[in-house]
Amino acid sequence: MPLSEHEQRLLEQMEQALSAEDPKFASALQGADLRRRYRRRAVLAALLFFVGIVVLMTGAVASFTEVGVAGFVIMLASAWYALTSWRRVPADGELGTFADPGSGGTPGRAPRQKHQGSFMERLDERWRRRRENGPGGRF
Repeated sequence: MPLSEHEQRLLEQMEQALSAEDPKFASALQGADLRRRYRRRAVLAALLFFVGIVVLMTGAVASFTEVGVAGFVIMLASAWYALTSWRRVPADGELGTFADPGSGGTPGRAPRQKHQGSFMERLDERWRRRRENGPGGRF
């Protein structure tokens, strides 16, 4: 559920007051560590991918099918883990300063397009538009 304009302004004022009062705490809350953690997870997954290659090749050379399959599963799981971790890495401009939630990002950048949202959010939006347009309205 999106915040009203009044709630967004209050939140922005609270963020500015927090950053003025305790800049170290505010920077810790901004999530710089989050970016580092997801990148570390992606690098770890890449290393596991190479371990999976080694296990797969060992199984192929030694004619142990189970070892080769285990290596392939390790490769597949680590690739999935790396991709999901890398997609969660916030962009450099998304962290570092508190931005107005309605402004679309940091100054000097084009506003980001709004994501589709979850399935339930889209259904709620369609239902709201349907009720606003009346029984004969199109959505």
